[in-house]
Amino acid sequence: MSLDESALDHLFRTARTPEKWTDQPIPEDTLRALYDLVKTGPTSGNSSPARFVFLTSQDAKQRLKQGLSQGNIEKAMTAPVVAIVGYDPLFFEYFSRLGCDPDLRTWFASDVGLSEETAFRNSSLEGAYLIMAARALGLDALPMSGFDASIVEDTFLAGEGWRANFLVCLGYGEPVETPRAPRLPFDEACRIL
Repeated sequence: MSLDESALDHLFRTARTPEKWTDQPIPEDTLRALYDLVKTGPTSGNSSPARFVFLTSQDAKQRLKQGLSQGNIEKAMTAPVVAIVGYDPLFFEYFSRLGCDPDLRTWFASDVGLSEETAFRNSSLEGAYLIMAARALGLDALPMSGFDASIVEDTFLAGEGWRANFLVCLGYGEPVETPRAPRLPFDEACRIL
């Protein structure tokens, strides 16, 4: 069953990355509903390596500020929530609870490079699910990569042993006035073999 045109518009065609945020807060139950959607998205072998830290307080966002590139400070400081999309390098320790093939744990545990690559790739997928789930719930999302990962990890993730992938500001954006930036056409970006 395909989504109707209005749903496709809402998720993709007319959805925009906000430039400014309204003051409307995001309640905790919305963040929980958001994760409940995200966690159902597919990952390699159900590995589910993504970990999310939702910064909702001004104190938490102020601690993030030191790790942001100059162009991202205002966007993040004014967003109701900044989500750190991270990953657990030891994601394979949860395989028994996630119903994964028991032999996979040994495979990943014995190959740090494979584990790191798998965790990063699949947490990127889960971060994309976060953006689309946010749109589905009526939120706007602004992904950003302009930050110092070591500062974010030391400040927010070190106690868990998680690593930072990227950030997503969440909230209710003010209408975007600028035209959408161009995208590559199918024939330049795709091949059918």
